[in-house]
Amino acid sequence: MTFSVDQDLCIGCGACESTCPEVFGLVDDKSQVKVDPVPEELQASALSAEDGCPVQAISHQE
Repeated sequence: MTFSVDQDLCIGCGACESTCPEVFGLVDDKSQVKVDPVPEELQASALSAEDGCPVQAISHQE
């Protein structure tokens, strides 16, 4: 599973990083995906981060 962050939508709130710091991190006040593809053991947490994004900037592909 791969994740991406739409840099135009991201507001840099850090919600994804606080939910799943193994996968998401803030760089220059924008979220970045740190691992690609996301290992199976981190996918549930990454999906929670996607669901919790207040501006729906995170998406994934199987």
